Amino acid sequence: MENKYVYSFHEGKKEMKSLLGGKGANLAEMTNIGLPVPSGFTITTAACIRYYDENKILWNELLDEIHDQLMGLEKRIGKSFSDENNPLLVSVRSGSVFSMPGMMDTILNLGLNDISVKGLANSTGNERFAYDSYRRFIQMFSDVAMGIPKVRFESLLEEMKENKGIIEDTDLNAEDLKVLVEKYKEVYLNELNEEFPQDPIKQLELSIKAVFDSWNNPRAKVYRRLHNISDNLGTAVNVQSMVFGNMGDTSGTGVAFTRNPATGENHLFGEYLINAQGEDVVAGIRTPDEISHLKDIMPEVYDEFVKITHTLENHYKDMQDIEFTIENGKLYILQTRNGKRTAQAGIRVAVDLVHEGLINKEEAIMRVEPNQLNQLLHPTFAESTLKEAIIIAKGLAASPGATSGKIYFHADDVVEAKARGERAILVRQETSPEDIEGMVAAEGILTARGGMTSHAAVVARGMGKCCVAGCSDIRVSEETKIMRTKDQTFNEGDFISLDGSTGIVYKGDIEKVQPTLGGSFGEFMEWVDEVRVMGVRANADNPKDAAQALEFGAEGIGLCRTEHMFFEETRVMSVRKMILATTLEERKSALDELLPVQRQDFYELYEAMEGKPVTVRLLDPPLHEFLPVKDEDIKELAEAMNVSFDDLKDRVEGLAEFNPMLGHRGCRLAVTYPEIYRMQVRAIIEAAIDIKEKGHEDIYPEIMIPLIGHINELKYVKDEVLKEINLVFEERNNTVKYMIGTMLEVPRAAITADEIATEAEFFSFGTNDLTQMGFGFSRDDAGKFLNEYVEKGIFEKDPFQEIDRAGVGKLMEIAIEYGRKTNPNLKLGICGEHGGEPNSVEFCHQIGLHYVSCSPFRIPIAKLAAAQAEVNYPRS
Repeated sequence: MENKYVYSFHEGKKEMKSLLGGKGANLAEMTNIGLPVPSGFTITTAACIRYYDENKILWNELLDEIHDQLMGLEKRIGKSFSDENNPLLVSVRSGSVFSMPGMMDTILNLGLNDISVKGLANSTGNERFAYDSYRRFIQMFSDVAMGIPKVRFESLLEEMKENKGIIEDTDLNAEDLKVLVEKYKEVYLNELNEEFPQDPIKQLELSIKAVFDSWNNPRAKVYRRLHNISDNLGTAVNVQSMVFGNMGDTSGTGVAFTRNPATGENHLFGEYLINAQGEDVVAGIRTPDEISHLKDIMPEVYDEFVKITHTLENHYKDMQDIEFTIENGKLYILQTRNGKRTAQAGIRVAVDLVHEGLINKEEAIMRVEPNQLNQLLHPTFAESTLKEAIIIAKGLAASPGATSGKIYFHADDVVEAKARGERAILVRQETSPEDIEGMVAAEGILTARGGMTSHAAVVARGMGKCCVAGCSDIRVSEETKIMRTKDQTFNEGDFISLDGSTGIVYKGDIEKVQPTLGGSFGEFMEWVDEVRVMGVRANADNPKDAAQALEFGAEGIGLCRTEHMFFEETRVMSVRKMILATTLEERKSALDELLPVQRQDFYELYEAMEGKPVTVRLLDPPLHEFLPVKDEDIKELAEAMNVSFDDLKDRVEGLAEFNPMLGHRGCRLAVTYPEIYRMQVRAIIEAAIDIKEKGHEDIYPEIMIPLIGHINELKYVKDEVLKEINLVFEERNNTVKYMIGTMLEVPRAAITADEIATEAEFFSFGTNDLTQMGFGFSRDDAGKFLNEYVEKGIFEKDPFQEIDRAGVGKLMEIAIEYGRKTNPNLKLGICGEHGGEPNSVEFCHQIGLHYVSCSPFRIPIAKLAAAQAEVNYPRS
């Protein structure tokens, strides 16, 4: 019906989830398949959206519909508001399209007033129960609808129990509760300067408004941001006739899952309380019993409940989270929804449901959220110890995992600490490539500055190492070796713990739980591989990372960053000599020192990859990043090079740049110093020939020239590269297959891709820099303000975390369209950080990329996202 805003449960169905919310759609569905659901109606999400659009004014049109539904409800169950004999009481609950447990507000026992409380006592023959329900309603309504802190009421309750020398709420008698009701009404009067509302219609209107308002409460907004739920969906409101679990020993309430939400085991998992209402279970006010014990005290109710759980799981074809109430021995189902579960449980449940014939493999693949797989691939903190942990700071969740260690502020100190057998965490203002050895040795990395694609974040993810970046809550003094938070000071050697999945920094050493990959995981990933059509490669720079990538199912290397090979202690001196050379001869001499170690690097990488393709990016960062900055290090280098300290310091300072990320780096290095790229290409090709001659499977090197912005840059560098390759072929009297392509990361390259594709055999999108240059944001500094952009709704997502489809994505689409016009056989991939982010992977699938490349620990995530993209947007 057009402009219909309120539906009875009998009018709805599960397919109306976007309109009725998840809870309302499921209440309607359960009603219509004959389950014992208390009667009620749902106010739609469309009404909530209109409520916000019209400046929070509840309009007469909606109120008329609500009154009509109330009359229908009263007629169906034979009760009415404020009845002195048998009053109607209702609950008012939120119900968003996607489950947001505990994030929005609920009000129970609505309709109670000074008249109906007597009617409730009369109709139930239980005065204590009636006044217990009334005091609960006053507290919930005051807190949720009127903003009076519930502590105002809880303190009165605790005071009364203390005065009477009792512990449990249930030990209060009817007279005690009557006194509490009057005291609660006094609190309401004192706080708001008005009497507690006695008109149930007014109570209902204010409660509906409160639930609508709770859609935008802080915790709901945070939850939506964490779970990628749109702010524009609104919440439905469910008004449902009350059933009571607090009417005595034949009543109760509980929550149960049809399978274990932690492990996925196929047995009933839940808790219940006798003589309680729903919030008592959730709030932990009393300790509940395991659901299996219900069989001992109410066997018929338990058997009926088990039968209903099977009905619901078979109907929804998924594990269900069910809320129930027992009123005087009669069972009622208040809610069912697909149950939240761990990644381990999610995979086991999905696999089991396929084996049970309830769903097919494609449906199973869609049941697991890709980012959940992080839980399986990294250690996590033990829940038991986390409850006592002290939070000292919060930054960006840059690389998942949980780790603890002693604070060290310099890479060398971390290396030395590890050699002593210590666990160390590298704490820096921000990391640079010079810190690489310390990062390798560290258990985890914490930086005060930098964003999700900062050096620390990118390198840590590549290593599968825990990292919290951009933690503005800390102040780091690397000189004095001190870290300060708002109210604490930490010295070198103090223990801290990092949670790279949440960005939280804890004080001390916290117990951790190691991941376990069960048999279901392997079977599930086989199904993923059957479905997806887009390839998944790894960003890997050494044999260890390559082996890890293969273990997780990588189909090649999509990005080998050669600069990471240059920072090892055995070769950094040669690199520095090469950079600081004043003549071509000096530079070539240094490059000759680097050639054999670089060749060995590639040989070992090829060997590890067992014939799979390897994309090698030629040297990319600005040269000054390889140089020392401290005087003592410059002095040591001057002695090694046999030059004066002052002269060398002048040359080091002369190489510094104002804006190095836009400066002398990438292909620009090869324009000024072509011999650098020629040495690297020689090492790449010679290693490939060595592999071939040793009888290993042929390697297919893909040589990637970074930062091309103009066709003539590519022509010049490619010509130098080809000269060197042909020279090697001639010298070795042997050849290998290879490709030459470019990393597309400069906006100009994207819009002139038709020209560039005439010289490139492949494009690999470097979306870190493409985003940085497209927006004009420094990716290392953007962390200081991008959170505000997201908080204030300027951006829906951080574009460094998820591809900006409208802008950066448009540049990618243009590049693909133009590139294919002049080179139909163009190979297309992505190697930026977005290559492991599920929504970005989906976009890459949609625009036709052949593969994505990501850090080894994100390969299963990227694979699952690619498979889900194929299910939703089939290419094949």
